[in-house]
Amino acid sequence: MNALTDQFGRRIEYLRISVTDRCNFRCLYCMPAEGLEWLPKRDILTYEEITAIVAQLAPLGLRRLRITGGEPTIRPDLVSLVRMLRAVPGIEDIALSTNGVRLPEMASALADAGLDRVNMSADSLRADRIASIARRNLGFDPRRAALAAEQTGLTPVKINMVVMRGINDDEVEDFARLTLEHAWHVRFIELMPVGDMRALTWDHVVPSDEILSRISALGSLTADSGPERGNGPAAYYRFSGAPGCVGVITPMTHTYCGSCNRVRLTADGRLRTCLYGDHEVNLRDPLRAGENLQPLYVQALADKPREHHLLQMQVGGLRALSQVGG
Repeated sequence: MNALTDQFGRRIEYLRISVTDRCNFRCLYCMPAEGLEWLPKRDILTYEEITAIVAQLAPLGLRRLRITGGEPTIRPDLVSLVRMLRAVPGIEDIALSTNGVRLPEMASALADAGLDRVNMSADSLRADRIASIARRNLGFDPRRAALAAEQTGLTPVKINMVVMRGINDDEVEDFARLTLEHAWHVRFIELMPVGDMRALTWDHVVPSDEILSRISALGSLTADSGPERGNGPAAYYRFSGAPGCVGVITPMTHTYCGSCNRVRLTADGRLRTCLYGDHEVNLRDPLRAGENLQPLYVQALADKPREHHLLQMQVGGLRALSQVGG
């Protein structure tokens, strides 16, 4: 069956699956320093339940999956979930969003289980600043993590940097240089001040146009189609002769809601049709009751909103991005 469309004609074929609300970082823009009230284990979907949901939705046109968190690699035996999802008929692409801390030790096993590629968050290349932004010192080395993913075939490797004025924006050129050396895709993300993270304000937002202007000092940029797989909301550019691309993701200055093709499954089994909306559908309880989820999914897509309201600081009840996996 072809992918279902929502009420605005957008094809919905992409599901982001949060497997945990917990994280081993406490990034300034993502989670309060003290953490959150974690979901009880009984409320979190098992790997079997996640797979069952995907198996019910795949015949409706679901083709692409992204495993997220919190930090998904801290949930035990994540490799098993990848293997189970890989076996679902109709699923063509499985990606992972991670902070990269455990990639050096897990990349090979994840690739063997059927993972296709990774997106890695890295907001600095400097050890002291990484620890300051993450409010945890776990010895994270972004270059080593990206190389581990690349060497095990988890490509294209994407590196996401949330740019914050006065905190890490002096490193945008350093990140852009990575694309001159590696076939990596570095994406600069405009800061989204949400929920309890509002200590970071509009004053910390660096617009994408400014980012592109600053990195163009390294060389002329031309528009690019970006990586073959997983080309989502980023607009891509390439330096002449560079093996990699730079991209910008612009939720604050240029919304990309018109081309949104995704929905999200929270760790406790709620289908969220907009990252910053308040529209959710409980799939966990009907699943556990043995009900058919397809009518619920079809109705959820019919109710998917036209656009988010982040610019009006309406964030759908979110305290932190970690609650829905970004």
